[in-house]
Amino acid sequence: MSISNFVKRIRDIMRNDSGINGDAQRIEQIAWMLFLKVYDAKEQDWDMEEDDYQSIIPEDCRWNCWAVDDKSGNAMTGDTLLNFVNNTLFPTLKELKVTPDTPIKKSIVKTTFEDANNYMKDGVLLRQVTNVIDELDLSDYEESHAFGEIYESILRELQSAGSSGEFYTPRAVTEFMAKIIQPKIGERMADFACGTGGFITSWLKELSTRIQTTDDQAEYDNSIYGVEKKQFPYMLCITNMLLHGLDIPKIYHDNSLLRNVLDYTEEDQFDVILMNPPYGGSEKADVKKHFPSDLASSETADLFMSVIMYRLKKNGRAAVILPDGFLFGTDNAKVSIKKKLLSEFNLHTIIRMPGSVFSPYTSITTNILFFDRTKTTTETWFYRLDKPEGYKNFSKTKPMKLEHFAPVVDWWVNRQELSVDGFDKAKKYTVQQLSEELGYNLDQCGYPNKEEEVLDPMDLILRYEEQRASLNAEIDRVLADITAILGGAKQ
Repeated sequence: MSISNFVKRIRDIMRNDSGINGDAQRIEQIAWMLFLKVYDAKEQDWDMEEDDYQSIIPEDCRWNCWAVDDKSGNAMTGDTLLNFVNNTLFPTLKELKVTPDTPIKKSIVKTTFEDANNYMKDGVLLRQVTNVIDELDLSDYEESHAFGEIYESILRELQSAGSSGEFYTPRAVTEFMAKIIQPKIGERMADFACGTGGFITSWLKELSTRIQTTDDQAEYDNSIYGVEKKQFPYMLCITNMLLHGLDIPKIYHDNSLLRNVLDYTEEDQFDVILMNPPYGGSEKADVKKHFPSDLASSETADLFMSVIMYRLKKNGRAAVILPDGFLFGTDNAKVSIKKKLLSEFNLHTIIRMPGSVFSPYTSITTNILFFDRTKTTTETWFYRLDKPEGYKNFSKTKPMKLEHFAPVVDWWVNRQELSVDGFDKAKKYTVQQLSEELGYNLDQCGYPNKEEEVLDPMDLILRYEEQRASLNAEIDRVLADITAILGGAKQ
């Protein structure tokens, strides 16, 4: 089939279905159907490789039985197909019997369909979409590889599909971070809020260049661990992993914040952590009970930073995306997290990124923190990545590309302090400067003329709330110092 025409054909059919309301529902509809198609291709492989392979999916619900149209005129369509999907397929897959002993490659079917939905209301159109998807020949290496690229384009569309954009980190960013982190055979990486699996696939892509033996391949297959709280991105991630050849994708539908961080042992730790934690949200009060009182923030990104620090192995390394609010925040929890980061880890580099990197989902300016657990921090380099020449902002039509990180890559291996038009672009700070002189304010080498930045109203509200919280905390700290001085004077 024409791979390049795949998404357009499906989109054109779905536009005529009254049940599909917008891009988010269209992509979710495609997602569960693609999962079953990809899983069916995997099952055919497993059936040939394993003696007496038994599918967890009942025979009548396997893709090959209900979705394939053999052109004999017997394929279900119209109300018959719609009734089967709504009243047999979905209830069956949602209620599959799974135990702790069920292999991951089988249990993922039930987990994937737990909160999935069929939005289409026209059975004839549903048959047409099913036929387009079934034309994919995933047994053909070239077509399967080409479809992997198409799948990436489907994930990119999430950026403009309402709130679904939060699940997608631009591929240029994940690939840059994976290249800088330099994966090694035998290491295990984790992403505790993995979304659609962008960091994991970038890790696998970079690690694949190191494979030389069958043992290396086995290590590669066992090198990833992901957790995703929301069902829709979890489904996309599982499909992504199957497309990348992982028969046992260790991706779990769970909330990484629901375990006491003090309970983690060395077995729960990883060599590498690559993440873009959710930010701007808040968790229930009960969640904060899983963290030491000084680290118990109400901000999601702060909580994930604590999880990352507790789950990074000794001598391990991490690259994490965090918003500006983490850098300049002076509320008690943020300061405590930054104290722990500087005193127990080596925070060696912070890359400041332009605000439009995540456009159109958000215009909040983000940063990449690179740190390891080899020693305490002695100095931290800051580098501001400016937009490339000719770019006023990144956008859907002009997205960030890996080549735009070239200035950082060049600077990384030959570090020096830089200044542009009187503003610091790259500068090194000692840990004493960051802690004692700057009061743990890591907002250094920022973008000049920030007042010209136009933000979405909700982003403005979030930024003002962060700045207000930081200002209130700073006032409290100063008042406490003054009170202590006056108290001392009275004595």
